[in-house]
Amino acid sequence: MNLSKAFLTVALTVSAPVLFAQGAAQGEGAEGAAMTGGEQMSRGEYLARVGNCAACHTIEGGEPFAGGLKMAVPMLGAIYTTNITPDKETGIGDYTFEDFDRSMRLGVAKDGHHLYPAMPYPSYAKITEEDMRAMYDFFMNEVKPVKQANAANEIPEWMSARWPLAVWNFLTLDDARFEPDPSKDELWNRGAYLTQGLGHCGACHTPRGLLFQEKGLDESDSDFLAGSPLDHWSASPLTGDHNVGLGRWTEDDIVKFLKTGKNRWGSAFGTMVEVVNNSTQYMTDEDLRAMAVYLKSLPVVHEQDTPKWEYDPSTAQQLASFKFDQTGSQTYYEYCVSCHLYDGSGHGEFMPPLAGNPVVMDPDPSSLINLALNGSLRVVVDGEPETYDMPYFRGLLNDQQIADVVTFMRKAWGHDASPVTVEQVKEIREATDPLNHDIVVLKMK
Repeated sequence: MNLSKAFLTVALTVSAPVLFAQGAAQGEGAEGAAMTGGEQMSRGEYLARVGNCAACHTIEGGEPFAGGLKMAVPMLGAIYTTNITPDKETGIGDYTFEDFDRSMRLGVAKDGHHLYPAMPYPSYAKITEEDMRAMYDFFMNEVKPVKQANAANEIPEWMSARWPLAVWNFLTLDDARFEPDPSKDELWNRGAYLTQGLGHCGACHTPRGLLFQEKGLDESDSDFLAGSPLDHWSASPLTGDHNVGLGRWTEDDIVKFLKTGKNRWGSAFGTMVEVVNNSTQYMTDEDLRAMAVYLKSLPVVHEQDTPKWEYDPSTAQQLASFKFDQTGSQTYYEYCVSCHLYDGSGHGEFMPPLAGNPVVMDPDPSSLINLALNGSLRVVVDGEPETYDMPYFRGLLNDQQIADVVTFMRKAWGHDASPVTVEQVKEIREATDPLNHDIVVLKMK
């Protein structure tokens, strides 16, 4: 396990993306409302989707928001997400608004025990009271109560005390609600609020400090959204870096990626698939645009003196001529070229490009290795699973072959990323399993 993940979001234990559909209960439309299944979402449900609550609190075959997802915790063991349905005995049915707000923003449950920061309350602390009340109304009045006891955490008893979390909060937690920047316009501030708060993008994309805290919580810190390792994946920088960040992406590219899980530069994979499936595809175009405006305002962090990537056609020419002088090139030709082509351009909307893909050039090759070994989950947009998904090759290719072909991609088409070692592949192979590509759709009644 990568220790710098630090109490984070979904460990890869769910075998398929989970969706929850709009139920019969309807609320008054408000700013940020959207449509799903032909019906208007209440504002509270919309905000719960933005916060991606379903991804952690719903499991395959389980009831929406009834909990039970197993999550790895660095150095401690594993915890299970809790029942957040309005059942009074096993869920949060007896929570007052003040109880709900305290748990969401401060990480303290009704009975006073501290929550593990797998619950991204450092981000949710920014949520406005108005939005918090809308979410409270949704969970109390629109979610179906489910009587399901919470699973016991798998942490040694001598390490299970919660008081250290109070110390962690004291040292690291900023519990201030979001304050708009008067020097910025309304769209930028909306994007900042969604990105920093409910969207909790920093929970995955911001590196962690010595106490496993996010090093930055907003654009005032250069570490914010600068990229971070995540359970043998690498959450890419969302900064203005040209090669590995969003420097080449337009606002339209960002909106399209969040709405569909793909654009001209790449496709969603790993836990980002769950974000698209459960959350961002349901957001309004206006809110997605606001996030794009905010993200595009973030500066270059890593690449001030790094040459900008430019496409080099020589790789395509060599492959087309059956010249396999480069290590890994023949493996690429045999297993990858039919989908990603000689020039690494992929097949439009169906199969992502490799040439110019920020993930391919990422200094941390974990994501590329993980994808080659284990494949990726399918994006499901508007209820339709994508036609093609990335298969896994751990049974077909050995560690040396995986290292060679990933190294080839990181040097091809003008890329200049570091080579991959057999030891790096072996570590990820031993720590992970191939993903189950079945699709599960849960409907909330």
